[in-house]
Amino acid sequence: MTLVSARDLVSAASAAGTGIGAFNVIHLETAEGLVRAAALAQLPVILQISQNCADYHGGLEPIALATLAVARRAQTPVAVHLDHAERPELVDEAIALGFGSVMFDGGALPYDDNVALTAAVAAHAHEAGVYVEGELGEVGGKDGAHAPGVRTDPEEARAFVAATGVDALAVAVGSSHAMTDRTASLDLDLIGRLHEALPVPLVLHGSSGVADTVIADAVRAGMTKINVSTHLNGFFTRAVRDKLDADERLVDSRKYLAPAREALAEEAARMLRLFALQPAEPVS
Repeated sequence: MTLVSARDLVSAASAAGTGIGAFNVIHLETAEGLVRAAALAQLPVILQISQNCADYHGGLEPIALATLAVARRAQTPVAVHLDHAERPELVDEAIALGFGSVMFDGGALPYDDNVALTAAVAAHAHEAGVYVEGELGEVGGKDGAHAPGVRTDPEEARAFVAATGVDALAVAVGSSHAMTDRTASLDLDLIGRLHEALPVPLVLHGSSGVADTVIADAVRAGMTKINVSTHLNGFFTRAVRDKLDADERLVDSRKYLAPAREALAEEAARMLRLFALQPAEPVS
């Protein structure tokens, strides 16, 4: 069995000065593809289930149990993580189901409310030995801490970590959720200052909109956990579309989901190597 806590994977990457990929699960084929990616790259991976994903499946338990089962069968270390939970009761459910790490997202709350609620969630999770990621943001647009103009202040971040006891912190440095082009500009100087100011690893959300070279520079500057969803969803969806366009009589979903799963796996493996700062494989 290779199911581990994100604590182990993030801590190891942080100590090595490299990054660790944290990729979002949408359905079973995503989970299978991401575990396949880890095997291809021979690197660990974090599988993330968001609150939105749990709601899509009618609850956390069905997709969580399936993802945990896939992770336990993996050839490489795999962690299963709760992503962007805004409801404390969802964190409680994830802990009960066996998640080794959770992210509580109070980034859209006023600072004092975010501190109080995140601290309470973290204290409860730590009692169960669960690793906790927090987010520091401000009241505002849909993206909260990851709206394009928002930036995390290092001194405020240091106070937030001390007050809440979180083990990792998602910070705002220029990325934004759900981007389909890779044009986001990251503040590498701010990443460096946050890395120096904080005693916990940094998390980059919205990484789908960040180009390869910029992500690698961000890892070198001190970013550790790199979250990706939309970018990989694009590879999956394009493969489905190509297969259906090629055969309009196709009705067996396995015939188009299998190549989509493999397309996602190959790109996720490439990104795992990128985040680990490994040389790119030569093009054959």
